[in-house]
Amino acid sequence: MERNVVDLHIERTKGRIEELLPIRYQRILESPFTHFRGAAGVMATDLGAQNSTKLNIQICGDCHLMNFGGFATPERNIIFDINDFDETAIAPWEWDIKRLAASFTIAARHKAFSKTKCKEIAETVVTSYTKNMRKYAKMSALQVWYEDISFEDMIKSGNDSLSQKLDQKRLEKASERTPHEKEFEKMTEVNDGKARILDNPPLIYHLEDSKQEAFLHRTENAFLRYIESLPDDRKILLENYKIQDVAVKVVGVGSVGTWCGIILLLSDSGDPLFLQFKEAYQSVLTPFTAKSEYAHHGQRVVNGQRLMQSASDIFLGWTSDDSGRHYYVRQMRDAKIKPVIETMNYKNLVHYANSCGWALAQAHARTGNAAAIAGYIGKSDTFKKAIGRFSLIYSKQNNKDYHALLTAVEKGTIKME
Repeated sequence: MERNVVDLHIERTKGRIEELLPIRYQRILESPFTHFRGAAGVMATDLGAQNSTKLNIQICGDCHLMNFGGFATPERNIIFDINDFDETAIAPWEWDIKRLAASFTIAARHKAFSKTKCKEIAETVVTSYTKNMRKYAKMSALQVWYEDISFEDMIKSGNDSLSQKLDQKRLEKASERTPHEKEFEKMTEVNDGKARILDNPPLIYHLEDSKQEAFLHRTENAFLRYIESLPDDRKILLENYKIQDVAVKVVGVGSVGTWCGIILLLSDSGDPLFLQFKEAYQSVLTPFTAKSEYAHHGQRVVNGQRLMQSASDIFLGWTSDDSGRHYYVRQMRDAKIKPVIETMNYKNLVHYANSCGWALAQAHARTGNAAAIAGYIGKSDTFKKAIGRFSLIYSKQNNKDYHALLTAVEKGTIKME
């Protein structure tokens, strides 16, 4: 029985903030590529219906090319890695490869590259993943654990001098930031001596009057629970800060409508700290694989991230609000460097595909299954060719799904107001 993409999207929005759903669909319907970004649940349904290798490890779960980038480690080095784990779960390792390769094909089609070039870019992901997985398979578990990909090394691995110069400038800009000070200047105002987050509706906003007071109270209670999820040294560090304000913040594409927000904290000496909280649901993969060992979805996200990332945010933790909703918490915009697909030519996109394949191999290798995965792939190019074909086929399916959702909006099945 063929799945109904419209029904899958509607199912995914149950329990979300209804007034934000038009923004969700607006973002998803910008292009087939943005639809793919917001359709992790749709692809999970498709992957779950296919045969798998049965080699289950901790995977990202929403492994597309926009969920990679640069960010600062606790030591203030800038590394390149996966940076989104909302859907992380124990599942077949190749599901991440399929979603990542398909995302490159769909992005390449969006940029009007030829079918041949789209397939080549998808195969580049697999080639890089395979090469690096074989390398990690020969290393000890401890050596793999200590590995990371510096943003500097990622830049050097390319062969386009102009792109390298642009990336180097972005790296220098990210490295020179004093954490949270620029955000404080841009995102806050001071009224009656008290700092407050600036409203930028509908993307950042406070609730009305008494609702905002209740929201702040719930946030303060959830913050106390969040602190309990942190190591003792981070608890002591946060004792220096006090909550000043909280606001709702719309994030992502598929995540729009979930309860997400930012918390402004200040130390006694006036140093700012922005924390971002994001509602955590059951992973879209769970119906098609093993149930998570974590009853708390925020804890599932946090522990999956800590396992797969070579370095995680020092304030990464989880909590629940008074109504029982699950969240995870992290710093906001900590020297983050995002990919800019719009400016990439074919050579740039190939280099980025190589970098993402490398980062995914490292993340998977940290689970201790590098030798098993490398052995499954083997020495031939059979796996690479299969993923290349899959990516082209899935690009067509995604395009069909995009137009089906567009039709549902035109017919009024999905409301945009």
